[in-house]
Amino acid sequence: MAEQESSFGRKLLSFFVEEDTTHTQTQTNVTPTPSGGTPQVQVQQTVAVQNSAGTGVVDKKFVDHFVQLIEKSNLKGPDYFEYMQALKSLAGLGLSEDKQYQAAWASFKAMGGITDQTVLTTTANQYISILDTDRQSFLKDVEAAVTEKVGGLKGQLQQMQQDNEAMAKQIIDLQNRINENNSKIQKTTNDIAEQSMKITGNKNNYELTYSSFVEQIKGDISKIQRYLAS
Repeated sequence: MAEQESSFGRKLLSFFVEEDTTHTQTQTNVTPTPSGGTPQVQVQQTVAVQNSAGTGVVDKKFVDHFVQLIEKSNLKGPDYFEYMQALKSLAGLGLSEDKQYQAAWASFKAMGGITDQTVLTTTANQYISILDTDRQSFLKDVEAAVTEKVGGLKGQLQQMQQDNEAMAKQIIDLQNRINENNSKIQKTTNDIAEQSMKITGNKNNYELTYSSFVEQIKGDISKIQRYLAS
């Protein structure tokens, strides 16, 4: 049974992945050994295939996932995938598309004795339903990952933006205080000059008045000594 499932899986993989649309990137990692012996070389391959719409590149790990999913859900008896394998085997024979589909149908009927064509669309839609269920589960996981990881990063971003806004406000407040202090500095400088001038003027007036009084007293002393000497 395992061998049959593996064979079916390879058929599915060959059906979804075309060799001429597969792009492989190889990454080589060299790991040195502690004893200085021969390094171990690990080669990792990442394979991506062109999607059916031709508008982008799909990841092969998802192709493998869908193949395994359908493989586990393989319906009993010949169905859509067996028919598509029969159709694919006719490629390269030069038949027109309608002739290929008709010939594949004849081969499919001979394989399983099925005469009702609706079995193809019915089983194909069943596989679509299986894939849709898996997609809904995947999208829930994506939403949870976005909430956990992206949501956390958005929280960090918001916090940093708020920090920047707070620091910008502090800068503005500091600049306003600097401007206010500059105005006070200018006023204080003018006050210093004004007060210095007043003090110097008072000092000069004091000295002049002092000299006047001292000279007057000295003159009086001289006159007393001269005029009142015996």
